[in-house]
Amino acid sequence: MERTEETNPQVTATEQVEPAARRRGRPRSFDRATALEKAVLAFWEHGYEATSVSDLTRAMGIGAPSLYAAFGDKQALFAEAVLAYDERHRSFAPRALAEEPTARAAVERLLREAAAAYTAPGHPHGCLVLHAATNCTSPEVEELLRERRNADIAAFRRRMEEGVAAGELPAGADTGALARYVAAVIQGMSQQARDGASRGELEALAEIAMANWPRG
Repeated sequence: MERTEETNPQVTATEQVEPAARRRGRPRSFDRATALEKAVLAFWEHGYEATSVSDLTRAMGIGAPSLYAAFGDKQALFAEAVLAYDERHRSFAPRALAEEPTARAAVERLLREAAAAYTAPGHPHGCLVLHAATNCTSPEVEELLRERRNADIAAFRRRMEEGVAAGELPAGADTGALARYVAAVIQGMSQQARDGASRGELEALAEIAMANWPRG
């Protein structure tokens, strides 16, 4: 993928012309994990397309050469940021599916915790994976995000199928449609949070969604 170098006020003229091999030989002068988390927040706030390399270097507090040396190009950094987001800010989802004894309890917890996570102070509202797809023109990034969303639906469906096997859901339940229903509710909650909905308002939405849950 072609890469366009963007200058940053923090990059000195010497650093800009310094040979790449020499730069690679130097120890890093920044904490990589901290810089990555700042990149997560930048992508989360503005989406993939609207976040430039200059925006990233400014948010991360490093120069463009350091960004490329540590993370690769913008697309590679974004892919790593999505993984970091899943681990640090979205781990509630797989935990809810794995820890609750029934599919209903798992989805109810998932929606309740999404309401809390999507409106929590200290970071942008909503979901990075959903928001980053807005106005995205990169086919590779679009595919990455589509695969991530589809993986969520597949995980929901597996949990619904376990519910059918356990007799908690009707034998004829359309687990695929039910999984997409849950995904649609979560996606809507994310956008509502971006638009200013409160935690209580999202929890009320989750309660309405659960009122339509099929029973065995």
